[in-house]
Amino acid sequence: MFWMVALLAIDGRQYVYRVYAPATALLADVFWAAFHCHDEGPHPRACDRFDSAEVWHRGTSPGL
Repeated sequence: MFWMVALLAIDGRQYVYRVYAPATALLADVFWAAFHCHDEGPHPRACDRFDSAEVWHRGTSPGL
């Protein structure tokens, strides 16, 4: 199972990350995992406000 996290960056783009975590993971932990992955990459700074991100859960079944 994994989560998808969409982060807004200062260049106006939205960057989407896949975070592998159980369905019971705290949304804040999922958000920070994606944020730190983005922050360590070559992309422009992302917004670090939790409420500016989109976070959704995806299952392991095909088509989900």
